[in-house]
Amino acid sequence: MIEIGQYSELRILRATSVGLYLGDEDGEDVLLPNKYCPEEFEIDDLIKVFVYLDYDERKIATNIIPKIHLKEFALLECTAVSEYGAFMDWGMEKNLLVPFKEQRQNMIVGRWYVVYMDLDEKTDRLFASNKIDKKLDNEMMSVEEGEEVDLMVYHQTKIGFSVIVNNKHKGLVYKNEVFKDLNIGDKLKGYVKTVREENKLDISLQPIGFLNFNSKNSEDIYKALVANDGYIGLTDKSSPDQIYVRFGISKKAFKRAVGDLYKQRKIVIEDKGIRITSR
Repeated sequence: MIEIGQYSELRILRATSVGLYLGDEDGEDVLLPNKYCPEEFEIDDLIKVFVYLDYDERKIATNIIPKIHLKEFALLECTAVSEYGAFMDWGMEKNLLVPFKEQRQNMIVGRWYVVYMDLDEKTDRLFASNKIDKKLDNEMMSVEEGEEVDLMVYHQTKIGFSVIVNNKHKGLVYKNEVFKDLNIGDKLKGYVKTVREENKLDISLQPIGFLNFNSKNSEDIYKALVANDGYIGLTDKSSPDQIYVRFGISKKAFKRAVGDLYKQRKIVIEDKGIRITSR
């Protein structure tokens, strides 16, 4: 069966005036319209396409790369609202519907929302949901403390940022541990800080082994590096005034703190600055 909402590798069966018909091993076929057909092809060639329903509710193939796939999350723009719900731009000709019952609050045209794409089993129609929490499962944890994970920011609270962890779980990054700008929809790497008994995940944006510092100065310099894309144009050869203006400490204290970070392999020292080590 040719799956809707994801990529399939299908075989070219025949060429027609409207496009190529592609088929799978079960004997089902789907049309790849002329505008999406490769310039050169042979019958029986395998071709990778994305399949969804067109305006007539028929399966259709395309080589357009969608902004979201089935069972995944993405930040999409609301382009229209009708009596059926909100419509999101997901890169395809036919926009993606978010029914009113799947909206946390009424969506507004021109605003961006993190949504999850799902499939209505009864109608085979793709739809999106903005009720992110119900799409995440923290009962069956698949991550461990210290593990590097993929994150997407989807909500800001008073204490931090709610994040989607590995497209499966809900996690929290505490506000006082964030040293750079975060926005809804941002995708980034993080680390599992704590797996709590109540099935809650605390997430850090820094490697867990790097959270212990020998001094407050070392910590302040490291936080400044994180907030500045991992680099600061100061070294132990910089003037005391430059160092004091940037960190409010003496050159001697700066050299000691930088030395601590270097010994712990948290930074590398370059000719004109210091940089966080790549991990």
